[in-house]
Amino acid sequence: MTDNVLRKSAEEIYKKEIEALIADEKDPIPVGWKMSPKSVLKYIVGGKAGGMEITPKYIGNNRLVEVAIATLVTDRALLLIGEPGTAKSYLSEQLSAAINGDSSKVIQGTAGTTEEQIRYSWNYAMLISKGPSLDSLVKSPVYTAMETGTIARFEEISRCASEVQDALISILSEKRISVPELGIEVPAQKGFSVIATANTRDKGVNAMSAALKRRFNIIVLPVPDNKKTEVGIIQRRVEQLSSSLDLNAEIPAENTVEKVVTVFRELRNGQTEDGKQKLKSTSGVLSTAEAISLLTNSMALAGSFGTGAITMEDLAASLQGAIVKDEENDGIAWTEYLENVMKKRGSEWASLYKACRELNK
Repeated sequence: MTDNVLRKSAEEIYKKEIEALIADEKDPIPVGWKMSPKSVLKYIVGGKAGGMEITPKYIGNNRLVEVAIATLVTDRALLLIGEPGTAKSYLSEQLSAAINGDSSKVIQGTAGTTEEQIRYSWNYAMLISKGPSLDSLVKSPVYTAMETGTIARFEEISRCASEVQDALISILSEKRISVPELGIEVPAQKGFSVIATANTRDKGVNAMSAALKRRFNIIVLPVPDNKKTEVGIIQRRVEQLSSSLDLNAEIPAENTVEKVVTVFRELRNGQTEDGKQKLKSTSGVLSTAEAISLLTNSMALAGSFGTGAITMEDLAASLQGAIVKDEENDGIAWTEYLENVMKKRGSEWASLYKACRELNK
């Protein structure tokens, strides 16, 4: 793997940490796993393995992570749900990387996802020339995970049509996949499981059936409950992302991150942090993930067209793009926020207010 890859997998980025945890292992390892549940927890929440510092991958309630890991030790599948930007996909990837050393068996749920992408399909050129055979069978990530006793990831499961989702019911119940064209059944090996994610904003899009929900242990990942935690998450992820991108810019200062988080939390919650003033909410998600993207975009502006240090003009341009999705309604809410909240916060916010106001004319 070269350094020119745009996005490396978790197992590539944290290869040394995974190797250190495996080498330092002292507890029983479940069949099909690379390390024990305790080591997986340490990989996710941070700690030490031998002389190596293990960086935290998820900052939040450690008990939720313990429940997620314990679920994967059993024969039940895991469903992570939450608001956009609560690290569902990221946690799913990191769990797969720690448990199997492979997070690549992924189905991306969309309106166009078909049942064949969950079960199997065919190489039609070979099917026509040779007929049904194992050579012409195209295995899905779930099929491969069952064969190898590993974890398959199903991202945004609620984006798929209900009848497509339900293709998982028999797989999760019977732990085997039938290929009637070949007259065979493939049993799941020990270690097989599925980690699915679903966005709470997608409720009603394609609701999961009660039968399918029963096959999952459901964990709700909350939005960071305080500003300090959210700032810490954003700083860590921005540093990680900037190391793999040629942004040619300095990491944003903590007070810059705090300003973005304050704006996002207040507009997201519909009130100022002190609770004294009600605000109009905007149509955008304004999630932690959106804040990370906003800051990396500000770094790109600073590195490409500035001195490399984020200015308030860079930040204002990125804020405008993130917040004003609907020109009419979001524009009004953003203008009111600038004039009624940001403008009154004194000298510390004056330069950002001025830059935002210039763009918002």
